[in-house]
Amino acid sequence: MKAVQVSRTGGPDVLQYVEVPDPRPGPGQALVQVKAIGVNYMDIYLRSGLNPTPLPVIPGGEAAGVVLQIGEGVTEVAIGDLVAYTGVPGSYAEKVATPAWRLVKLPPGMDAEAGAAVMLQGMTAHYLSHTTYPLKRGDTALVHAGAGGVGLLLVQMAKWRGARVIATVSTEEKAQFVRQAGADHVILYTRQDFEAEVKRLTGGAGVQVVYDSVGRTTFDKGIACLARRGFMVLYGQSSGHVPPVAPAVLNKGSLFLTRPSLADYTATREELLQRAGDVLGWVQSGRLKLRVHARLPLKDAAEAHRQLEGRETTGKLLLLP
Repeated sequence: MKAVQVSRTGGPDVLQYVEVPDPRPGPGQALVQVKAIGVNYMDIYLRSGLNPTPLPVIPGGEAAGVVLQIGEGVTEVAIGDLVAYTGVPGSYAEKVATPAWRLVKLPPGMDAEAGAAVMLQGMTAHYLSHTTYPLKRGDTALVHAGAGGVGLLLVQMAKWRGARVIATVSTEEKAQFVRQAGADHVILYTRQDFEAEVKRLTGGAGVQVVYDSVGRTTFDKGIACLARRGFMVLYGQSSGHVPPVAPAVLNKGSLFLTRPSLADYTATREELLQRAGDVLGWVQSGRLKLRVHARLPLKDAAEAHRQLEGRETTGKLLLLP
């Protein structure tokens, strides 16, 4: 089969489109014929070496497709099911052998592209807004990278829960998309100091929660934006890892700091199905609006990484085998 492989870490050019052996499902596994692949920042962390892993490796952790074969003991899915998954490595490929318990059947009428576009980022927005810091009416949330894949979904969910949303973006074009998603205020961080703007918008009180996927360049000012007993939810590091933090920093307002991961919020089949069921149901009903920025052939994975790293995207990037 064809796949994209990383044999050495570096820039997008290290992504190689190659022939590799077809995988075979073992006990408890299913073989999926991949129809659409989600591109995520974690793929860039792997490719660049920010998240070290043994090489060579096929990047990617999110896709949707059709079950071709099942291994011994599989009861969760059947041959022919249209499924989606996240949290399984090696999705930049035409076929993937995955633990069957990680597969979620797509609702009737939903295609593979929608499934691949929403599994990781939709469930991330879900756990951030519903569990890590459960937003409630009267809260104000600061959402960094509001026009990104998670950002556009998180803004929508935050508004459903009654929160006031302040989002940061880099361009006026992106600001328009975030406003359409429901953001109350949009800060162009390329023109404005987001810390000063947040304090102005909140009358100096600050926000109850900061959802930060950017990391190094936003963390310190994000901490300064928090209200008393506020939550810094650092769920990514697109600008680089945040340096070590002295606990005394959190003493300025009895603050909370957490570094969550989707894996820990979908650690059981029950929790996975609950989160995925919510998110896929919202997409199916039209309540949750998806935005796909571009669909590129699998062989053009390097271009997808260039666009994502270059902050050219609004919404989701997909690769199609």
